[in-house]
Amino acid sequence: MISTLGIMQPYFFPYLGYFQLIASVERGVIFDTAQYGRKSWMNRNRILDGKGSWQYIQVPVSTTLGSSIQATTVIDHRAAQQRIQGQLGIYRGKAPFYRRVTELIPAVFDSVTGNSISDLNTRSLQVACDYIGLRFNWTPHSALNLELPPIEHPGQWALEISSQMGARRYINSPGGRDIFVPDEWHQREIELRFLDLSTFVYPTGALPYVENLSILDVLMWNEPGDVARYIREHTRVAC
Repeated sequence: MISTLGIMQPYFFPYLGYFQLIASVERGVIFDTAQYGRKSWMNRNRILDGKGSWQYIQVPVSTTLGSSIQATTVIDHRAAQQRIQGQLGIYRGKAPFYRRVTELIPAVFDSVTGNSISDLNTRSLQVACDYIGLRFNWTPHSALNLELPPIEHPGQWALEISSQMGARRYINSPGGRDIFVPDEWHQREIELRFLDLSTFVYPTGALPYVENLSILDVLMWNEPGDVARYIREHTRVAC
């Protein structure tokens, strides 16, 4: 029996809210069997651009129409790594933790074992959690070999996975309330809850603050212990 379960698609160095979900659940499922969406958070995220706004960091991928995230492959790991490290140079000499945070990029790219964007993103989550000091107990859906019944609507994926894994409570990120049917969860005796997140505002020196950027931006300006403390003290679960 699992006390709390979370399910998320694998995002690339996602925003802080993703890590607040990780910290809120006992177990997590990386929903890598979902269909890959172009121009999504699967292979890109945002950092500052040094000009008053933000820019994308991106990992080029190869995919076909209808392919799953797990079946979507990274085109050139080394080129993507070098380009992202170059883009992070806008923090050099400005962000107090620039050197430590840029070391996370090779820690991800040099140690990932597969070619899937899901493998890379899962590794980015693990590396970031290790750096912050969060427990990361998430498993790819493709590795669980669950036998799910036919899915009739989008919110049923989480319901059936939670039921199969014996979860007593399922926690979702703030968005997506409309896809769930609360009565279905009540019938299965599984609590359906959503995160209630506040915005983490932090000083960014001479550069402008932009909310909900990649966790890389958060870590450039904040001690990992301070980030872990914020997550513990400002993450609430609502009905």
